[in-house]
Amino acid sequence: MSEIVDLIIEDVTSKMAGAVTHTRREMATIRTGRASSAFVEKLQVEAYGVPMMLQELATFSVPEARQLIISPHDAANVEAIERAIRNSDIGLSPSNDGRTLRLAFPQLTEERRKDLVKVINNMAEDGKGKIRGHRRAVRKDLEEVEKDGGVGSDEIERAEKTLDDLTKSHENDIDDARDAKEKELLEV
Repeated sequence: MSEIVDLIIEDVTSKMAGAVTHTRREMATIRTGRASSAFVEKLQVEAYGVPMMLQELATFSVPEARQLIISPHDAANVEAIERAIRNSDIGLSPSNDGRTLRLAFPQLTEERRKDLVKVINNMAEDGKGKIRGHRRAVRKDLEEVEKDGGVGSDEIERAEKTLDDLTKSHENDIDDARDAKEKELLEV
């Protein structure tokens, strides 16, 4: 393929991979009944007079499947972290021993699990939509390159085949992530 087509394909590959990564991160924020720092590490905490992410202020450990321990680097931030967790929409109340915070994750109901599966499916569709949007944009770019006469039609066809393969591969990555998260959610 020509250099311009190679650059276009290389660029869309990284954009599609970014869409997959973003979708996986979004899915990681869905609570499955198992303790995970992903639920709280992006929370904004007012510390030292500025908003900071919780992951910058503390370390996390999971001593058992349904418990998360948050250990602030500075004990002066315990109350601020506790306040941020209580004010968030994660629906968990931390217990505070003065130095660490403990979050107990309750068992999810069957109905809540099914609702969360729907949320996961919507996230997967959004991710696939982003991938398809990147594909559409690249198709237009390839048409422009062909119209400008810089590349022959055979090369454009090869690039479109590569683009379709990339799209399918990245959509499959999202499907795999969705299936794994769904399995995790429906596990009792």
